[in-house]
Amino acid sequence: MGGKRIAVVGAGAIGGYVGGHLARAGYDVTLIDPWPEHIETIRRNGLEITGVTPDEGLVVRPPTLHVTEVQTLSKQKPIDIAFVSVKSYDTEWATLLIAPYLAPDGYVVSLQNCINEPRIAGIVGWDKTLGCIAALLSAELHAPGKIRRPAARGGGSDPHAVFRVGEVHGRITSRLSELAEMIATVDTVSATVNLWGERWSKLCVNGMRNGVSAATGLGGVARDRNDALRRFSIMLGGEAVRVGQALGYALEDIGNIPPEKLARAAEGDAAAFKEVDALVAGGSNIRGRTDQQRPSMAQDMAKGRRTEIDFINGVIVARGHEAGLEAPYNARITEVVKRVERGEIPARVENLVN
Repeated sequence: MGGKRIAVVGAGAIGGYVGGHLARAGYDVTLIDPWPEHIETIRRNGLEITGVTPDEGLVVRPPTLHVTEVQTLSKQKPIDIAFVSVKSYDTEWATLLIAPYLAPDGYVVSLQNCINEPRIAGIVGWDKTLGCIAALLSAELHAPGKIRRPAARGGGSDPHAVFRVGEVHGRITSRLSELAEMIATVDTVSATVNLWGERWSKLCVNGMRNGVSAATGLGGVARDRNDALRRFSIMLGGEAVRVGQALGYALEDIGNIPPEKLARAAEGDAAAFKEVDALVAGGSNIRGRTDQQRPSMAQDMAKGRRTEIDFINGVIVARGHEAGLEAPYNARITEVVKRVERGEIPARVENLVN
């Protein structure tokens, strides 16, 4: 596979899924993770990945490192490609951890939710920073060494690619093509010239879904079947679209929804709302999601972990202020999720629907 040395810093749901499939495809992949039991389970039993069909199951045994063992990379071949796949609030330390072991022409790929390329570039430089958006991938690390994907490969009936990869300057380069070819062994992928527009569009998707599930305790399917929560989600998405447009981003579809139509639906256009509401309600069928699917923030909440709410809806509010726009629904979901996170209120539908 071209002899490239790959490291995945953060071998959780998404990082582990991608790293596991790259290992299956024959790439030289080392998984690095701060959860000791996870690493020890992979060493003992392998990394087990399951999907919605039996033929999606696999077990791989790639090399692994505890965070405390990363210094041993100094005695090994340098890392050509480092995927950083940790929570947004862990981006800086994860990048600092792997940066000393990069090859001279090596680079770091943000395989994360939110917009973290600037944080990575602040450490390794813009010339060593690329982005990879898991646009249609949902996965869960449900036990040490066990990752489950509760949705169909290929995005179900959604025509868009599951992954988007891009350079920060928006050009198609040889290394971007190489990265796309690599990710194609995991699932469908497209190389984009619009990384920032893609990033904000995915932020809109996450802003509509993650916090709502975290605040209510509902999985993705149950959330989208609730009429009042769909309306709340549409308001979140419409605000996020208007902020992104004000910032100058060329937005892509928000999931399967045209951005302008989503914004108009949130602003009171009855025809647009009816169409968008139907698209949101049918999301579980479009993407082949099962009842097990839970957004990452809901998974974090259930596990008692810190959420990324400040890096999703909080960013929409903050960037909106910069652009002179208010985002009251995004401000509310940010406040509610933080209250649930602190244990002040339980996760329940009533938190968002009075």
